[in-house]
Amino acid sequence: MKPVSASGGAQVKSTRAIGRIPVRDVEPRVECGRRPAKAVIGETVRISATVFREGHDAIGANVVLKNPDGGRGPWTPMRELAPGTDRWGADITLDAMGRWTYTVEAWSDPIATWRRHADVKIPAGIDVGLVLEEGGRLYERAAARAPRGPERTLLREAAKGLLDDSAPVAERYAAALTPEVTSLLARRPLRELVTASEPLPLLVERERALY
Repeated sequence: MKPVSASGGAQVKSTRAIGRIPVRDVEPRVECGRRPAKAVIGETVRISATVFREGHDAIGANVVLKNPDGGRGPWTPMRELAPGTDRWGADITLDAMGRWTYTVEAWSDPIATWRRHADVKIPAGIDVGLVLEEGGRLYERAAARAPRGPERTLLREAAKGLLDDSAPVAERYAAALTPEVTSLLARRPLRELVTASEPLPLLVERERALY
């Protein structure tokens, strides 16, 4: 048997199902995904999965839909349904009949991890300069991945504030925590080590199918 390469890579396929951040027990699932789960137009469906990782770094998860025409649907963030359970979920509402597919993606969230550390170290005066510089570099990376326009500009300004060692510490840190920046990163997080589940089918029918 040939050894499996551990070199990793940027493609999601290289981490599917057994990646650094496992995605398990995806629901709804019928006969292990051989048959589609069913819904009707306008019905809200909860998609859930068990997502976890070793250590204490922050993670995130989302649902990616593919519509009946094969186009990529909306990117829907998931939330942990109950603290400490590793069970994540998102509610989606489908607006077209046909055979959809959905995939759960899990990923490392380096900015959320940084914020956890910064919330402890900055008030305590521990390695403040290094912490702020690390945050600035992370925000620069997030800006580079954002589309050109106001979103990229907002993240660049946050990064610039964090890296401005002529400004007071509180002011530099506050640049990363504004409601606008927080909202933007919720929509466009900096994702690393992305792991994807196998796509699962979901058949959407007319409302009369309920009867």
